[in-house]
Amino acid sequence: MSFRDFVLLFAVCLVWGLNIVITRWIVADVGVPPIFFAATRFAGVALFLVAFLRPRPEDLKMLFMIAMFIGALHFALLFIGLQNAEASAASITGQLGAPFSTLMSMAFLGETIGWRRGLGIMLSFAGVILIAFDPESFNTSIGLLFIAIAAFVGSVGGILMKRMAPIKALRLQAWVGLFSFAPLFITSGLLESGQLDSVTRGGWQLGLAWLFAVVGVSIFGHGGFYTLIKKYDISLLSPLTLMTPIWGVVFGIILLNEPITARLVLGSVISLTGVFVIAVRQNKTLPDAAIVKKMGSGGS
Repeated sequence: MSFRDFVLLFAVCLVWGLNIVITRWIVADVGVPPIFFAATRFAGVALFLVAFLRPRPEDLKMLFMIAMFIGALHFALLFIGLQNAEASAASITGQLGAPFSTLMSMAFLGETIGWRRGLGIMLSFAGVILIAFDPESFNTSIGLLFIAIAAFVGSVGGILMKRMAPIKALRLQAWVGLFSFAPLFITSGLLESGQLDSVTRGGWQLGLAWLFAVVGVSIFGHGGFYTLIKKYDISLLSPLTLMTPIWGVVFGIILLNEPITARLVLGSVISLTGVFVIAVRQNKTLPDAAIVKKMGSGGS
């Protein structure tokens, strides 16, 4: 990989990691309802990328299903989780997309795995369980549970992506945004309250954070990653994208004053080791799942 491309990947991972922390600030500290924020984000993506909606894809029904899994449903669960979980722990839990994708490909596409990837899957889950479960109070973080479910939902989107003809990154983003924002606005109207008050309370800082999520993450982040996908094998890129959760932990500690605990450190090391093992021994049956996972993991 050239130095220039590595700098691009470094910047993409930094943006994705920072976005986890910013989203946590928006839905937890500012108090913006999470489903409502997901809706406004997708509306912004659709607006900024409206030019990429043409030409119209042939299989709109399948694209709609994909949009629900990697878009509306995934991000709604993810943002609800971030409302109830620290960003640092959420950054690690979001990496469960890798083992989920591998398990899904085994169940539905006949993928076979060796003992190393099997060990990687077990380590990935073990590390997250260590982070999420408090042995003293016997409580489990509800927020991290939502994030784990969001990772699973994104993996289902990976299965659906395999059944659809390849589509360019920004075109996919445009259609996912178009299909996702209306269902999310409706759901927010039914289940949430105080949307307008939270926007007023957030002020210009909230507007800047929203712009960062739309332009910085969805357009620059995903667009830059897809540019690299065209040049390099996913087996090279996936291990390097583990910079994303590391940045999430670092920014969570620095910007949100989140505590560094022994469970967080040990769980992070165990889980990311498992994800690394899975990443370097790529899923040959479902390579698109790795791409979808990246859209969700940083793409919160």
